[in-house]
Amino acid sequence: MNETVERYDAGSIRIANEVVSIIAGLAATEVKGVAGMSGGVVDGFAELLKKKNLTKGVKVEVGEKQAAIDLFMIIDYGAKIPETAYKIQENVKRTVESMTGLEVVEVNVNIQGVEFKQEEVVPEEAKVR
Repeated sequence: MNETVERYDAGSIRIANEVVSIIAGLAATEVKGVAGMSGGVVDGFAELLKKKNLTKGVKVEVGEKQAAIDLFMIIDYGAKIPETAYKIQENVKRTVESMTGLEVVEVNVNIQGVEFKQEEVVPEEAKVR
């Protein structure tokens, strides 16, 4: 298991890559306009993971002091993609740095799909006359 190690007089602190992935995934899904993480593209459609498994849509490379993060996202229809992607980058960088002490050198946002909200169909008998 890859992890980052900090050494202090009292011992060392180890942060597993999966922990950094979870933090990044949670921070990314907090941003308005994000439908969820993408588990990859199957038959031309991006698999929407929501909050089931945040680490599947995140790839991290962690060194001793720095981290690089790749995110694979699905965006809500109507969200401004460049603006939303920038907010994702900012929130992930800020959150990972504050929680782990690592310097985040890059956050790459890969938009792999758009989620359309489905309108609820009201049955005829439920409509008021």
